[in-house]
Amino acid sequence: MVKSEIQSVKLRFGIIGNCEGLNRAIDVAMQVAPTDLSVLVTGESGVGKESFPQIIHQFSRRKHGPYIAVNCGAIPEGTIDSELFGHEKGAFTGAISDRNGYFAEANGGTIFLDEVGELPLSTQARLLRVLETGEYIKVGSSKVQKTDVRIVAATNVDFSEAIADGRFREDLYYRLNTVPIKVPALRERPDDIPLLFRKFASDFAEKYRMPAIQLSEDARRMLVSYPWPGNIRQLKNITEQISIIETNRDITADILQGYLPAQPVSKYPALLGGLKPEGEKGFQSEREILYQVLFDMRRDVTELKKLVHDIMAERAGEAPMPPTSSTPVHYIPQTPVSLMQTPSVVVNPVAEVGKVSNVTSVSNVSPVNSGMKVTPAEVSDVQDTEEYVEENLSLDEVEKEMIRKALERHHGKRKNAANDLKISERTLYRKIKEYGLE
Repeated sequence: MVKSEIQSVKLRFGIIGNCEGLNRAIDVAMQVAPTDLSVLVTGESGVGKESFPQIIHQFSRRKHGPYIAVNCGAIPEGTIDSELFGHEKGAFTGAISDRNGYFAEANGGTIFLDEVGELPLSTQARLLRVLETGEYIKVGSSKVQKTDVRIVAATNVDFSEAIADGRFREDLYYRLNTVPIKVPALRERPDDIPLLFRKFASDFAEKYRMPAIQLSEDARRMLVSYPWPGNIRQLKNITEQISIIETNRDITADILQGYLPAQPVSKYPALLGGLKPEGEKGFQSEREILYQVLFDMRRDVTELKKLVHDIMAERAGEAPMPPTSSTPVHYIPQTPVSLMQTPSVVVNPVAEVGKVSNVTSVSNVSPVNSGMKVTPAEVSDVQDTEEYVEENLSLDEVEKEMIRKALERHHGKRKNAANDLKISERTLYRKIKEYGLE
């Protein structure tokens, strides 16, 4: 579709912006409008999804029919079926007369189901029947009703996650998503942000009869770089706040900063950079965190053992261990040490970290003043270096032991144990059942 047609649509429906994603969404809406296909408009809250059902309706053969917009998230679960499909007199307490629902009233036109992802499962089954056969039954009735209605739905819900959690029917999703339209978030349209700000500032100046606010260059850069989690709705609200409150109509970055909410700082450990947060559920897997910590500890212990070996080898005049990460360190060899004037004690630093070896002591040694050399055979009965062999415990066993100890520390209180382990209670319950720790 030519740009002039898209531009005329923007002017007609008050859409501001020139980004490619926005133009593509408008183009798809106009292309699908003459058909009766179901359309699913997706995008974050506040991006302006409500404009696209109107575009589809006005450019369709149903433009002279009724257009009804229904906010599914604002209707209580107990009355949603009655609102959409109607009810018979006496169907429930308060049903004092027959009532037509929105699908009956929108017959021959278009119905826009906003926040369709909030529908209860029972209502989703009814909606699926309307999409497949055009039939529905009023609440409290047994008579099948027919309707000829075009359905356009919109949501900011992640359907893949909702389907996996059992909150949305997969078959209904595919019927609604015959033609998808994705509305880009405001942060994906940085060049459109100053245009929207100027439009809102002009509108509020006219509304409140005052001069329009203007941004300095540094304030404009701050405005563009802000992520806008609330999208266009948030930008409009902040513009209105500044227009009313600020007496100075020239807005600097310092003034603008006071109206922009601070972004939450991630509380996830910086060392686990390879693990990505997954929405509000935190890290992808608590087990991955545990594995990473265990692998880091094992590497640190190996490096400490190598360091001790090199120090003892230098004292004995031997070549240090080759610096290769693939060389396994299974024990600290017995090496000769020069006897000092007084008895000495050599402490293995690894014992402080992983408690993997005993203290190597040198005792009952006669002082040597003549500087004589002592052979390995002469000191072999003095050194008491204990051989260390790594235990190859599976990670499942380590995880099980950590959970068991946490439960013991908190006397079986799972909530406290979960907080101690830095995992969710639901994950802890699953692990307890998995490892038989109930």
